[in-house]
Amino acid sequence: MDPLSLIGVILGIAAVLGGNWMEGGHIHSLLNGPAIVIVIGGTLGATMLQTPPAAFFYAVKTLKWVFLTPPIDHEAQIKKIVNWSALARREGLLGLETFISGENEPLAKKGLQLLVDGNEPEIIRDSLEVEIYARQQRDLCAAKVYEAMGGYAPTVGIIGAVMGLIHVMQNLSDPSKLGSGIATAFVATIYGVGLANLIVLPIANKLKSRAQANNQARELILEGIISIAEGENPRNIEMKLTGFLDG
Repeated sequence: MDPLSLIGVILGIAAVLGGNWMEGGHIHSLLNGPAIVIVIGGTLGATMLQTPPAAFFYAVKTLKWVFLTPPIDHEAQIKKIVNWSALARREGLLGLETFISGENEPLAKKGLQLLVDGNEPEIIRDSLEVEIYARQQRDLCAAKVYEAMGGYAPTVGIIGAVMGLIHVMQNLSDPSKLGSGIATAFVATIYGVGLANLIVLPIANKLKSRAQANNQARELILEGIISIAEGENPRNIEMKLTGFLDG
């Protein structure tokens, strides 16, 4: 659980509502169904039009990372790699085959398989770097989906504002309908700007930082696997990989 994300959402919304209340406004004045439909529906529609289906659904899947951060334990991974290297020095690289089926991290599993198959370090590095790059780009694409939402939401809010003003102009002769039109105009703008700056753009940046952390964890595995392939001493491998603990 990432408490900062939860606190940030609550604090941001509370600040807007609290400021409105301090100025003498009421919460119900910020509730407007048409404005919600225009801003949320328009933003989602534009984002879906821009985004490939696979990237959009992956972005939805990774949304949980904002609040439920997957654990990354560098120390445990370093210990695991050091144990692999010690076993490889005692029994040879074929001794690592027993660890392949029980490894949950796909990159580590692939690296172990490449080691067991007797590939050269350069070939192993090239193969793992391709996978690291592909997975990093996939994570960043998820963040870009929310960045796109942050770009569209204020503009859609302005569309809602213009529609509200059009409604007002069409009903100048009927004062009873002016209030709802003006409310939709101004509230739609608030929804668009608020959705972008309080929700989706922070989510995009949080997912970017998560993608960076995931990439660092994969780089650790890569360096560990390559060190084993090059026959380095387990103690030297441990000293090298502890550099990732400072990141």
